[in-house]
Amino acid sequence: MSQIYLVRHAKAGERRLWKGDDIDRPLSKKGWKQAELVSKRLAKLDPGLVFSSPYVRCVQTLEPLAKRLGSTVEIDQRLCEHEPVGPLLELLADTADQTVLCSHGDIIPAAILALRKSGTNLRTPPDWRKASVWVLRRNKKGVIVHATVWPPPVL
Repeated sequence: MSQIYLVRHAKAGERRLWKGDDIDRPLSKKGWKQAELVSKRLAKLDPGLVFSSPYVRCVQTLEPLAKRLGSTVEIDQRLCEHEPVGPLLELLADTADQTVLCSHGDIIPAAILALRKSGTNLRTPPDWRKASVWVLRRNKKGVIVHATVWPPPVL
């Protein structure tokens, strides 16, 4: 069985206080600490590709991991906020083993609920908090059969 990792971006500055375009809203100081802790945990699992929504807060969440791996964060529009869930489900089915993907608090729950409806066994209660990590286990056909969530790192 193979697995992939779906990360909710770490804490960012408050949306209501941000004056610029929301795509440019960065991580907060706590968010950077969360990103570093998530990076340490994921790096131990020898991840491969690193994909992110183009939103700055998602890219920044995976930058510490990419740095540890000597790679870069690749952008994928299917991970964007307010996108339909179907393309993300295709990405989750088709991406290489050990891929790490970072997305948002609207599309991750939609994806997990769609997976559950299609038969994926949720082995832990859902956790949608920032910097949580979903470990998605796939069978040889690429079907996600089990999902477990790691809670956000303790700061």
